[in-house]
Parts: sequence; C-alpha cells; structure tokens
Amino acid sequence: MARWLAPRLPGPQHWVLADRDAGLLAHVADALPPRARDGSPITAEVRELDVTTLTAADLAGVDLVTASALLDLLTAEEIDAVAAACVGAGVAALLTLSVTGQVRFEPAEPRDVPMAAAFDAHQQRTVDGRALLGPRAPTVAEEAFVRHGAHILSRASPWHLGLDDVDLVVAWLQGWVAAAVAQDPDLARHADAYLARRLEAAEQGRLRVTVGHLDLLALP
Repeated sequence: MARWLAPRLPGPQHWVLADRDAGLLAHVADALPPRARDGSPITAEVRELDVTTLTAADLAGVDLVTASALLDLLTAEEIDAVAAACVGAGVAALLTLSVTGQVRFEPAEPRDVPMAAAFDAHQQRTVDGRALLGPRAPTVAEEAFVRHGAHILSRASPWHLGLDDVDLVVAWLQGWVAAAVAQDPDLARHADAYLARRLEAAEQGRLRVTVGHLDLLALP
C-alpha cells in the first residue's frame, strides 16, 4: 500500500510499515518511492508487530491506517479491535483487496463450482482457535467500523485477469487449487488435470478470470 499510495499523496510523509513477518519487513522499505506527488520526501520505518493488537493510544499522531489483502485473514474479534483502535484515535482506515468469494471463469466448466466452494471453506477455517472470516470479512468490517462510529465508503475492486496477466493467473490458480484440495481432499482426484487445463488455457490466452474484492474507506 505504501508503494502504491505514497506517490499519489502530497506533502512530507513518514510511513510505519508493520507486519508479523520479519522476512517481509526486510524487503518492504527498499521498495518505497522516495518522493510524494508534490516532490516532498517520503521516509519509513519497519516494526515487527501484530496490527490487531494496536490500540487508539498506539495510533496517536497517525493520519491513516492502510492495509491490503488483510481482512479475510482475521477473525471478527480482531477486526473489531482494529476498528475500535482506528475510530478511537480519530484515524481514517483504507483497507483494500478483501476477497468476496466471487470467482468467475470464462469459459466456465463444472469443476469450477466445487473448487470455489472448497476454497471459500478453506478461507473460513479455524486455525489455532481463530475462526477466519474469509469472504465474510468485508461485511463484518463494515459493521464493526459503523458500530464504533465511523462512516464507510465501499467500492468493488475485482481483478479482471487475462492474457496480459498470465504470471498472476498462474500463481493465483496454483494457490487457489492447492487451498481447495487442502480443504477437501476428495478434489485431489481431478485437481491435477483441472489445473493443467486451466493453466494451458491461460497461457494460450483462452481464459479470463474475475476475482471479486472490496475496498473499504472508514472515516472517523
């Protein structure tokens, strides 16, 4: 989000890049652009932390909290904690690319349906006692921010993937099918052949994939 958003905003900026993964943090600061839209400097620091543990006090002096592809990995309680912290501190939150569970292939085939259902179930599995929200996350997040007093703007932001996005289609398909099979091992009998057909179609420019996402802007 910093790499995409920072050069679109004016004025001097200082970003705090937070993640639980120290390996990812080792790379993110290097990818940050050096200048804002008006040429002002951009600086950054990294912090290894779980953003769901932040409080309103932790966000004192912050103008914006933003994250991408995060909400579907959280629980309802964790999202409520994020909403409470942001609204309590009077901080805007821009939370993008939350999956909605809507996947469409062109052309379609019958095995798309059980694969999609298993993937959605995998996203809503319980991990170490945490009930992940998966595609229910955008709705839960909207309700949480409104409950804490924020105003919400939401917009659909689907991926429309085709021949110009082959590398992304291949990576997404491989992960999508793997997650579906992990959730429903009965799908393994047909998974390899299904994936091979879909990958071949993608590489030949015969496949289009639409993956539903939602972006949320919460204003205190």
